[in-house]
Amino acid sequence: MTSPAGLPPTGGGSGERQRLKLLAVTACPTGIAHTYMAAEKLSQAAEQLGIDIKVETQGSIGAENVLTDNDVRTADGVIIAADKDVDLSRFAGKRVVTVGVAEGIHHPERLIEQVRTAPVHGGGGGGTSTSPSAGSSGGGGKERSVGYKALMNGVSYMIPFVVVGGLLIAISLSLGGHTDPSGGLVIPKDSFWMDVNNIGVIGFQLMVPILSGYIAYAIGDRPALVPGMVGGWIANTGSLYDSEAGAGFIGAIVTGFLAGYLVLWIKKVEVPKFVRPIMPIIVIPIVATTALGLFFIYVIGKPISWVFEHLTDWLGGMTGTSAVLLGAILGLMIAFDMGGPVNKTAFLFGAGLIATGNQEVMGMCAAAIPVMPLGQGLATLIRKRLYTEQERETGLASLFMGLFGISEGAIPFAAARPAQVIPANMLGGAVAGALAGLAGVEDAVPHGGPIVAVLGAVSGVPMFFVAVVIGTVVTALTTVALIDVSERRRRGQSMVDGLAPQPELALAGVGVGADGGTATAHAPAQRTSSAPASTGSATVGTDTGDSASSDSKSPACASDDEVLSGYLTAQTVKVRLDSGDKEAAIREMAGLLAATGKVTDVEELVATALRREEQGTTGLGEEIAIPHAKTDAVTAPVVGFARSAEGVEWGSLDGTKAKLVFMISVPEAAAGDEHLRILALLSRKLMDTGFRERLMTAPDEAAVLDVLREIR
Repeated sequence: MTSPAGLPPTGGGSGERQRLKLLAVTACPTGIAHTYMAAEKLSQAAEQLGIDIKVETQGSIGAENVLTDNDVRTADGVIIAADKDVDLSRFAGKRVVTVGVAEGIHHPERLIEQVRTAPVHGGGGGGTSTSPSAGSSGGGGKERSVGYKALMNGVSYMIPFVVVGGLLIAISLSLGGHTDPSGGLVIPKDSFWMDVNNIGVIGFQLMVPILSGYIAYAIGDRPALVPGMVGGWIANTGSLYDSEAGAGFIGAIVTGFLAGYLVLWIKKVEVPKFVRPIMPIIVIPIVATTALGLFFIYVIGKPISWVFEHLTDWLGGMTGTSAVLLGAILGLMIAFDMGGPVNKTAFLFGAGLIATGNQEVMGMCAAAIPVMPLGQGLATLIRKRLYTEQERETGLASLFMGLFGISEGAIPFAAARPAQVIPANMLGGAVAGALAGLAGVEDAVPHGGPIVAVLGAVSGVPMFFVAVVIGTVVTALTTVALIDVSERRRRGQSMVDGLAPQPELALAGVGVGADGGTATAHAPAQRTSSAPASTGSATVGTDTGDSASSDSKSPACASDDEVLSGYLTAQTVKVRLDSGDKEAAIREMAGLLAATGKVTDVEELVATALRREEQGTTGLGEEIAIPHAKTDAVTAPVVGFARSAEGVEWGSLDGTKAKLVFMISVPEAAAGDEHLRILALLSRKLMDTGFRERLMTAPDEAAVLDVLREIR
């Protein structure tokens, strides 16, 4: 049975269900105004079409109206209107359409229609949902979700570097390289293909710092980016701590998390007011980078160097023992960290024995080297539903890299799902190494993968390929089995969590309705407790537990004689804005706010508002602009409003000039995020076309103030 709108249901509702149920997530990177505008537009469009929708807003004050496991389970489709990363793992099995936040503002009806034919999301987000749903319990789950989101952020930024670097190296080796017993696959110096190879090498060199840097960025924001990247570079450069091999991607994950949480800790340190402006751009990056770098070099680096040296000695003592056992151990080591100290120990051990005439050890390594990228690439082909579209594309690149013996092609998969991928890699590598040892495969050059066999560096070619193929299949099958088990366990836990009573349902789900005011959702009698709090109509906003709802100073709690908790008064309303450009308009609005006596420094207020405009326009479209500033140039929160008949060019998303201008100013030390709550409330209400028309046509300041009293 299809829904009334023609959308094949993917939710958990019964066949008698009459209304389509959609979910949405809106988010913008610089604030929350566009976030709430998109949410309000989607809610209005859904209400007009007779569709139930619940919208989660991910703004600067955090996620509001958070989608629960029950919401997701009963939904027929999901709209993501966001200009920043939104985790999709919780929407596995649902139809998902993903667009920018501007699309949610300007084309909500089109997005609702697009959900009808949107692809079903495969759920490649691993075993952890990053949504802080109401149905989850305990603090551990929240911590895991934060860590997982940070890890996936680093992986997503790393993937292009792996693909570009690996493919360029592979192309240069295949078209410009030849085998050389003393140097492996050699590309002539000063040749075109050497230049291509060098570019690929740079991509690989940046891969590990990028992973570390963006893990740190996801945890500690921009101040953590430099210490994360520098820490990742140090981790990957073994010569800095007397090791012949760097710590590789595992070291990068460690430095990424260390940098992120170190920055968070430094942010909590109380500093004098005059130091605060330079904390995020000078003090925090310098302190965190220096501390992390020295810590890795003098504390973490020494054990890595020790491991490298002792593993080499241990392998040397195994020479002459069972070839099958030695091959299995070398395969395990090659597959473990793909470029880290364990991998490099095995590789350099095999390469070093070539000069002594023992080529069998390198043959074992050569068979194991391509198994990880080939196995992970094959896994994305045989169980596509377990992987996202990006992961499937990375899988194809991984297959190509595996043919050329570039084991790093599997790193994105290992970084994203270490508990499932690394054991699968090691098992496949051990099988390939053992089979190559059993067959006495030899490799005359320090390189691995099918390319060396094609170019004639391998003896025992048939058994070499048998070892590679079997190892690859073992890795692929083990990977999909482990991921599938993890997914089943996660879904089973989600179902258990979903049976728990939802506090927001028990409290009748007070939220912010389509008109921007508070609304209580009353569930029809036939609905079960798994239904969302908003039933039969579109809702967006905060639950009863939201700080904005409980704060006595919240605009939603204002009396009839106040607008926005009294922050906007007759003194701060002007029917006609005289200025024709943005800077002049902000200056005029600052003068309007100064009439209240709450502004101590008009020039500083103007400068702060203009600095905010440099980060991203506050022109929201629909002929609206909401410049805002958080500064000690004001002594108390104050909001102003003015109209412009001709409009002011504000760089709005839809190209319209701003005719309705609100200016919000709060002290730097204001409690909570009062300016963000005001901004959110205004953004919601201004999506009401009738409200905007009444505001434009009000004849005088008193009439304008009467209209503004509708804001709740």
